[in-house]
Amino acid sequence: MADTTGSGANRAFVRTETLPQAPPPLSTRGWIGWLRENLFSSPLNAALTIGALYVLYLFVPPLIEWAIIEAVWTGASNADCKGHDGACWAIVPARFGQFIYGFYPEAERWRADLVFILFCINVAPILSDRLPGRTFAALFIVSGFPIVAGLILFGGIGLEAVPTDRWGGLLLTLVLAVVSILFSLPLGILLALGRRSEMPIVSTFSIAFIELCRAVPLITVLFMASFMLPLFLPEGVNFNELLRALIGVTIFASAYMAEVVRGGLQALPKGQTEAAQALGLTYWQAMRLIIMPQALKIVIPGIVNTFISLFKDTSLVSIIGLFDLLLVAKASVTDPKWLGLEHEAYIFTALLYFVFCFGMSRYSLWLEGKLNTERRD
Repeated sequence: MADTTGSGANRAFVRTETLPQAPPPLSTRGWIGWLRENLFSSPLNAALTIGALYVLYLFVPPLIEWAIIEAVWTGASNADCKGHDGACWAIVPARFGQFIYGFYPEAERWRADLVFILFCINVAPILSDRLPGRTFAALFIVSGFPIVAGLILFGGIGLEAVPTDRWGGLLLTLVLAVVSILFSLPLGILLALGRRSEMPIVSTFSIAFIELCRAVPLITVLFMASFMLPLFLPEGVNFNELLRALIGVTIFASAYMAEVVRGGLQALPKGQTEAAQALGLTYWQAMRLIIMPQALKIVIPGIVNTFISLFKDTSLVSIIGLFDLLLVAKASVTDPKWLGLEHEAYIFTALLYFVFCFGMSRYSLWLEGKLNTERRD
């Protein structure tokens, strides 16, 4: 790089060169730098890291030996696992059909698979902006899909009728979770708007509904939906047991969802509403185009957290006699052929719950990053 000083004939040229910088020390870069910064940044962190590694050393090798190395993977009963110190995973393939479908007829299980495939095809455009047809898919998943899925699963259009008391396992858990999630979110939005309404009747009803549902446990709601609801119906009118559970879980979840959405609405500055009014938008236009999209974006973690809790709370329907995934696992280990295998059955059940809950959590993180308007790439 050349630099000039002076003027005319007396101008002098001075050349300055930038010296190459030395690379940072090895202890501050690469995996060594990461370990030093995150695990050994202070004596206390170093002690905690060493202690955690020692605990893992005590528990992880025996767990791997029990769950994998010494485990038995096939067999017709627990007698095939005698003489082995490891886990007896033979119960999983032997009872896999009941874990997934409950007591759904084996010859008709393709119908449950078809419903699951149709759901994945329709929900894919909603979850990803790279696929076309998001609006149509969203409308169909809320309005048309429950009818189509019900006809396929219940029986209709020439299919054999399968009563809901034969549904169970992961199939029943997904039905409860998906239907409750699909309807609790719009109900929660309406309740949140109703609670903030300036009309006393609407506001009072919304507040009473939300506080009443949040003040009682879900088990109480399920008992009321299952045993007390028929008492208020006209003689000869009766609801299906599964339908009662769906109504109870949806009502319960919508109350919690309403408070989550209300938190997002309160987080928005008042200027957003004033700007919408200045543009001449009606109340519902402002909510649909300006207010609600921003509010829902703010409370994505809370919404997904409610969905995860709802998915796990579906296991409580076993109290009213529905054979969900957890109750099927419990029933499997009461079979004399598989006595004493509670650990294996419940671990497999926990893994299934973890897969779905972890998937919702990771999608929530991805969606938060995608909608983060403050991010600079």
